Amino acid sequence: MQKRTGGCNCGRVRFQVEENPIRVGVCHCEICRKDSGSAFNFFAVWSAKNVAIVGDTKSWIHSTDHRHFCATCGSSLFSIVDGANEIEVRVGAFDNAPSDLLPTYELWLNRRESWLRPIDGAEQYAGNRS
Repeated sequence: MQKRTGGCNCGRVRFQVEENPIRVGVCHCEICRKDSGSAFNFFAVWSAKNVAIVGDTKSWIHSTDHRHFCATCGSSLFSIVDGANEIEVRVGAFDNAPSDLLPTYELWLNRRESWLRPIDGAEQYAGNRS
């Protein structure tokens, strides 16, 4: 069984995921850009039953999306959408980089930086996935 570990910068929040993710994506929307402090958010989604989290997080809510970060150092770690029973983990929070996770879709293409090229083979969406 595949296991991956990760956590925040100060080490007070740790997580482990098991199995392969349900899906892997990149989002260029304004919320994800500001949340990540970068040009995009690179994330992978697991069933909540395959994710274990230890430590104190705080969250803020955008619509139904609860975005969690370390209560001490502020590292952005994961999101939980109301009723989805899935956890969207920030790939940059994993311990081992680079990862073998490849995005299969990109969201909010109108916000993608002009110097970034489409990801080969990834589905392209003008907004969120349907």
